[in-house]
Amino acid sequence: MKKILALVALLFAIAWANPATLIDEGRFQQAYEEGLAEGTAASYALAAKAASYYAGYVASTGKDKEAWFSKAEAAAKKAIAADPAYPEGYFELARAQGRLSQYRGILASLNLASSVRDNLKKTLELDPKHDSALVALALWNLELAQKGVGWMYGASIKRVEPLFQEAIALNPTAIAHRLEYGGALIRLKKPERAREQLEKALELPARTWVDRADQEKARALLESLK
Repeated sequence: MKKILALVALLFAIAWANPATLIDEGRFQQAYEEGLAEGTAASYALAAKAASYYAGYVASTGKDKEAWFSKAEAAAKKAIAADPAYPEGYFELARAQGRLSQYRGILASLNLASSVRDNLKKTLELDPKHDSALVALALWNLELAQKGVGWMYGASIKRVEPLFQEAIALNPTAIAHRLEYGGALIRLKKPERAREQLEKALELPARTWVDRADQEKARALLESLK
C-alpha cells in the first residue's frame, strides 16, 4: 500500500509542477494554466508573468501577442484582487499593459501609460527594492520622453539612467537588466556604454530559458553596433 501511495505521489508531482519552475524551463503555457488553477495571489502573478513571456518570446503574430498580453493583464488583476498588498500583482499588470499599449488605439494607449506608471509606483511603494519595477520605470520614462509626450505624464529622459543604475545595484547578475540598459543606451546614442552592458549580459551565467533568450538578444544588439 505504501508503495502504491508513493507512486501516486510521484505521478502527481510529475503531472503538476510549480509555475515558477515551469517559467524557468520556458514552459509558459503550462505555467499559465497551473498558476490560474492554484488560485493564489502569487500564482496569479506567476500566470501573468508566464503569459507575458509567452507573448514576448514565443508568440509569432501581433494578434497572438495581444491575446497573451491580455491574458497576462487579466491574471494580474486577479492577483491584485486576491491580495492588494502583493507587489508582484501590480508589477505584472504594469508589464502587461505596457506591452498592450502597442496594440490598442491612441486613446486607450494614453490611458494605459498612466496605468503603467501608477502600477509601477504602487509596486515600489510596497517593495522599494523591486529591481524589475525600476527597470520598467526607466523604460517607461524613455519611451514617453522619446515620443515627445513625457511632459503629459511626468516622464523625463533624465530619470532613465539613474533608475537603471539603481536596479543593477540591487541585482547585478540579472541578464535582463543589462540587456534592457544596453538597448536604452543605444537609443540614447551612447553605443560604447551600451556595448559594456551587452557584453556583461553575455558574461553572466544563464540560469533560465529566458536568460538564454535574452543573451541571444544581447548578442544580436552587439552585432548591430559593429
